[in-house]
Amino acid sequence: MLKNKELNDILKTLEEMFPNARCELIYHNVFELSVATILSAQTTDKSVNKVTPLLFKKYPTPYFLAKANQQDVIEIIKTIGLYKNKSQNIISFSKKLVEEFNGIVPNDFEKLQTLPGVGRKTANVILTEGYKIPRLPVDTHVERVSKRLQIVDNDDSVLKVELKLMDLIEESNWHQAHHLLLFFGRYFCFAKKPNCDNCPFKNRCLNFNDKNTLF
Repeated sequence: MLKNKELNDILKTLEEMFPNARCELIYHNVFELSVATILSAQTTDKSVNKVTPLLFKKYPTPYFLAKANQQDVIEIIKTIGLYKNKSQNIISFSKKLVEEFNGIVPNDFEKLQTLPGVGRKTANVILTEGYKIPRLPVDTHVERVSKRLQIVDNDDSVLKVELKLMDLIEESNWHQAHHLLLFFGRYFCFAKKPNCDNCPFKNRCLNFNDKNTLF
């Protein structure tokens, strides 16, 4: 695992590469952010952004979505992956918000994870993006590039990756570091056919000389 200064240098380079790194989900409040994040699992933000305008127009608050017919929701979101499970999740999510939290998305990590469709990563996204509470969500992109660049160990679990990144990075920088690592994975260091030849980090990349072991 590398040292703090090395990671800071990586992040500075990523800031130059992606000066506009940010959340690409389109939302107007924490409820919309939460639903969009649940829908984004195993699909692209771009795909989610295509279906949420109609979804939020028809169901603008958890009170409306809690009473939604699942088939009606499916018809709106059926172009994204896992739409059947996700339709049930966002309806159940809204019901629990109404029944237990007065329709307000909680800003508490443990309480968030009691909500349907909300795991650790989604809870972290809601906190850092919606409530500006320092957290560092680890998705597949962040995990992949953190391991390729030897920021963390190859065999680290997602939780270990998150905890190590939080230890290495100043708390005030967690939010932006998440976006920088995510953008690098999403737009440059792809899961398949990463842009190795033009990569500023290829000398420290674990997989640069062994393309058959890319993860």
